[in-house]
Amino acid sequence: MNTGSQTNLSKVPEVTLVFWIIKIAATTLGETAGDSVTMTLHWGYLAGTGLFLAALVALVGYQIVAKKFHPYLYWATIVASTTFGTTMADFADRSLGIGYTGGSAVLLFCLLATLGLWYWSHGSISVDTVSTPKVEAFYWAAITFSQTLGTALGDWMADSTGLGYKGGATVFVAALAIVAAAYYWTNVSRVLLFWAAFILTRPLGASVGDFLDKPVRDGGLALSRPLASAVIAAFIIICVLVLPQRAGQHPTQSRSAA
Repeated sequence: MNTGSQTNLSKVPEVTLVFWIIKIAATTLGETAGDSVTMTLHWGYLAGTGLFLAALVALVGYQIVAKKFHPYLYWATIVASTTFGTTMADFADRSLGIGYTGGSAVLLFCLLATLGLWYWSHGSISVDTVSTPKVEAFYWAAITFSQTLGTALGDWMADSTGLGYKGGATVFVAALAIVAAAYYWTNVSRVLLFWAAFILTRPLGASVGDFLDKPVRDGGLALSRPLASAVIAAFIIICVLVLPQRAGQHPTQSRSAA
């Protein structure tokens, strides 16, 4: 399949600075929205997980059957994966008693297994290959596991290491800076760097979301979760409306195709 036809068939957006801005905002929204349902509305982690899983399954189904790239549908699906990731990670870490370290290890295994099966099935885990329903299923499974892993990593960094939410966010910003430096100044696989950045933006968003809504005694700002969620959602909608969103080229093995 040539490059032009891949671009036309792609239903995921071109990876640009705009992509990462909206991605970080979406992950922050996933944290505040998930906490709004499970904590503020007192649904609990199990019911919240069930609610967001149903939304995620429905949106992924729409995304797969869609004939072309729809920005609002794509980002709604990303937000659903982040909110599900938030509640699922909290349910595993707290309700099931696995803990942040155990939860992160289990989710890392699930993500690596998904990427491994994707690579075994198609010989690549580049998002350039996301042009058939089967590959889309692998893509959204990997996205969901990475979002859930990111939530667990963010909580682990903030709580288990004692760094707090601001300290955790600083660590993930530094890690993303290293990934960006590797992208511009090394020949490290662009596919590997994409997935590393995608995973790391999730705990960054989780740390920022926790910093916004957690109690002051826990190192947060104690802002209203629903209000914070509404503001972040409005920001995402404005970004999608105003900034260019189109299907396009994605990071590949070589610099010239990145």
